[in-house]
Amino acid sequence: MNLKNKITKFFNKANPIVGLTAYSYNMAKILDKYVDFILVGDSLGTTLYGMKNTRKVSLDMMINHSKAVVKAAKNTLVIVDLPFGTYERSPIQAYETASKVIDKTNCYGIKIEGGKEISETVSYLVDRGINVMGHIGLSPQSIKNYKNVKIKGFNISEKKKLIEDASLLYEAGVFSIVIEAVAESAAKAVVKRIKKYKNKFIPIIGIGASSECDGQILVTDDILGITNKYKKSKPPKFVKVYKNYDLETCIKIFCKEVRSGIFPGSEFCYIKTIKNSNNITYLKFNKKK
Repeated sequence: MNLKNKITKFFNKANPIVGLTAYSYNMAKILDKYVDFILVGDSLGTTLYGMKNTRKVSLDMMINHSKAVVKAAKNTLVIVDLPFGTYERSPIQAYETASKVIDKTNCYGIKIEGGKEISETVSYLVDRGINVMGHIGLSPQSIKNYKNVKIKGFNISEKKKLIEDASLLYEAGVFSIVIEAVAESAAKAVVKRIKKYKNKFIPIIGIGASSECDGQILVTDDILGITNKYKKSKPPKFVKVYKNYDLETCIKIFCKEVRSGIFPGSEFCYIKTIKNSNNITYLKFNKKK
């Protein structure tokens, strides 16, 4: 499939967009038959390398894994995370990093975390021909310890901030926005606001956000139950683990459920709050019983 057809497939408004992560040729080869885009996420730090967070993932790691994924992906767009510390300092740094990733991997575009604070950098990249996917809400690269990560969007100020972040990213020229682990009502408000822009369709991809997003993405290792199998914790609330199936069947079912609107149901969204004494909602990784 040529690039034009891949892009048409991704921006098809008729069906929800489906994305999953891959870090290897073999996994990408399987996903390529079913998904609309593959994310080479810096989640490889925790899923493949056993890191406590994503902050020590190197650019070389991302490039090497991305080369393998792009080689296998004949039908889907491949997006690559820019790792922590490689783009935040300045738009010039971000451009140098993004250019290196694209030149060495031939991926379609890159993803960077942040809203208002990164919008100038996004504009700089887009103006120079870089395809940028935004990422707002929960920012994994800001997390050192995953214990009690606060879910945002349950109060008015946080909801307004998410809407502002998404709007600024839209205006900066992103081709899509991932919104992660936020109150469902806030995610709906973001989708509603972005849909008011009529000049260009910018899909909102949810991960622990809302079924009203234009698409969904999860970490493949998570839906297979691999990530937390040997840890004393359960996956985040927004992850559905597909049990008792072989690998390819799990992926097929996930894609079918997203496209049919079955996933995510309310049980995988942040609707009912988990409150502590300070009325704060957290993303909990509960210990197994």
